[in-house]
Amino acid sequence: MNKQHDRIWAVVPAAGFGLRMGLKVPKQYLPLQGTPILAHTLAVLTQIPDFEQIIVALHPEDPYWSALTITDPRILTVEGGVLRFESVCNALSHIKDRAKPTDWVLVHDAVRPCMTAAQVMELMAQLKGDPVGGLWGVPVRDTLKQVDNEGRVVTTVPREHLWHALTPQLFRFELLYRALLKAKADNKVLTDEASAIEYLGHHPKMVQGHYSNIKITWPEDLATAAFYLENKD
Repeated sequence: MNKQHDRIWAVVPAAGFGLRMGLKVPKQYLPLQGTPILAHTLAVLTQIPDFEQIIVALHPEDPYWSALTITDPRILTVEGGVLRFESVCNALSHIKDRAKPTDWVLVHDAVRPCMTAAQVMELMAQLKGDPVGGLWGVPVRDTLKQVDNEGRVVTTVPREHLWHALTPQLFRFELLYRALLKAKADNKVLTDEASAIEYLGHHPKMVQGHYSNIKITWPEDLATAAFYLENKD
């Protein structure tokens, strides 16, 4: 991507507390190979020279951030929101006077530490010139079942054309910012940036990513993430 014309801003929403892990420490700060998960994630992003800035959205009472030793001058922090999309919206509000409408925004989960810089740059190359943007994903491999309120199977859902949505997700600044503002005004709860783009009636491009790019959600995910980190290309 041509940095001179279309700059790229990275956003990392990291204001959540990861309640499903059942721990008092937010999961982005849990140690993974002796280093906080968030530090692993940021270490990858700082390897990419194309980013204008790397904006981390934190909980307003986050007591852990100051202990991280990531010192890249492009990193700045903003106050996150209660919901993920609110954190991303806050980050974009912080740069709205500097970002151009056609600039790119790359959003990546704080707790996906197993990607590589080469993989991120692969996504950026795949979406170069796209008017909307897109996201990493992987095809669904398991059989899917729809169940009723009692947990009984109603039907088997065909998995053809079904994908798991991952991050990074990469969209044009104006389009994403407008989509998030509309969702916020409409009290629409969104789980990722692509959902916001879809809410405006656009169709993000799905780019096949890597199954190793796991999101740490449950305690057992830590061992899986450690395996992938040890076996990075």
